[in-house]
Amino acid sequence: MSDFAVFKTTLASAAPKLFDLLDRFDLAKILVIGDLTLDEFLTGQVERLSREAPVLILRHEETQQIPGGGGNAIYNFAKLGAKVTAIGLTGKDPQGEALRQIFTEAGIDSDNIVIDPSRPTVTKTRIAGHARQSVTQQIVRVDRKSDRLPTPEIQAQLAEAIHNRLKTFDAVVFSDYGEGVLTPPVIKAGLSHSRVIVDAQKDLQRYQQATLFTPNLPEAEKAVGYGINESNLTEAGRDLLNLTQAEAILITRGEDGMTLCDRNLTLQHIPAFNRTDVFDVTGAGDTVVAALTLALCVGSSFWEAAVLGNLAASLVVRQFGTATTSVEEMKIALTNLLEEV
Repeated sequence: MSDFAVFKTTLASAAPKLFDLLDRFDLAKILVIGDLTLDEFLTGQVERLSREAPVLILRHEETQQIPGGGGNAIYNFAKLGAKVTAIGLTGKDPQGEALRQIFTEAGIDSDNIVIDPSRPTVTKTRIAGHARQSVTQQIVRVDRKSDRLPTPEIQAQLAEAIHNRLKTFDAVVFSDYGEGVLTPPVIKAGLSHSRVIVDAQKDLQRYQQATLFTPNLPEAEKAVGYGINESNLTEAGRDLLNLTQAEAILITRGEDGMTLCDRNLTLQHIPAFNRTDVFDVTGAGDTVVAALTLALCVGSSFWEAAVLGNLAASLVVRQFGTATTSVEEMKIALTNLLEEV
């Protein structure tokens, strides 16, 4: 029997618990502390070359704005039914207003987002064009951001907002995209919660003693300082656990699935549920974090949480751009998987 067949047999026995966990996602209260980004997608049809310069002139068709970075993690929690509160920074600009409005419409508590007039809202504007009856292609991306850290006063304001609300949440999630929100005072405030999930691109040691880390393979390799493969996964898990002092590490490995390692150095592998219909992995890590955190909050084991995180990711990678999924979609996908057992 193949490893995947063995996994499906295990999945079948766990199915009643998994469906029960999904039904209770809406009971969880989550605080997400992260680097908030607005993703803009501006599209148009190519009309002609400009007379001013050898560049395309686009006739504007649509501008779409969606949460990106840590904002995508927050949005994923809301779409999965959780009660979610956001803490982070925006500028005093139209992009910040747009992001906060998106959160409000999704039922996200954004009262603790700090508005800093001295810095722009992190915004990534992708300009794409197409000719008639052709595929739309990205032409250029324009980024707006500040390389300065927030002032000590802003850092203290963020930390105070965390302290004031911390006891009301079932979990704290750090969504670190390296845009400056996650400073030592902010991290210290969030780490005082008993259940902390960390999704950070680098410097994992800054979050020592968090509950669970979810690095992707390149992030894990950067943290341990060597390439990770099937032969040294146990060594990598041990080194990551020593670095972070976490209860568990979940390494997301793309088409090779996920590997969970706990303090006993027990490895549990969850194969990829979808290898053939992968269109775009953008934001899939945020979806993993949202689903697995909600599962942990309503009583799952680390393995059950990882399975549901993997299931959620298998749905969003089938869509172009930053995407989300829902509990109902996850139930359908789980049912379909079980029918293949």
